[in-house]
Amino acid sequence: MSGTDRRSLRALAWRWGPAIAWAALIFALSAQPGLKMSSDASVDGPVRHVAHIFVYAVLAVLLVHALGGLGRPLTWRTAGIVALLAIGYGITDELHQSFVPSRTPTVIDVVYDAMGTVFGLGVAWAWSRIQTRATRRPR
Repeated sequence: MSGTDRRSLRALAWRWGPAIAWAALIFALSAQPGLKMSSDASVDGPVRHVAHIFVYAVLAVLLVHALGGLGRPLTWRTAGIVALLAIGYGITDELHQSFVPSRTPTVIDVVYDAMGTVFGLGVAWAWSRIQTRATRRPR
């Protein structure tokens, strides 16, 4: 393998590695039977929903990074690809949970995953605006 090939492989790992690792963490958490945040259902439900939003917001930002969109103006194309990947992963994660004892797939979890994805895209968009303005500023 040549030096250029190794650099390309490292660049690919740097861009996609964090998103893949985060998706693996989501998968591992989803594989935990009976995972509860609290024994009180009035606490467990809202905490789970916030957790879904947070986890998928992070996934969205990492996917924007993987697609080379962080630090540049976020395009509709990149946002659409990220939304499809993240929400699609949320759907497959719910299907995965149907095979885990004491876990059940729910549509509302996918809705919270989508909300997190949109929030993450908003964060990536804001970051790209800040970066773009910082590079335009005369020194």
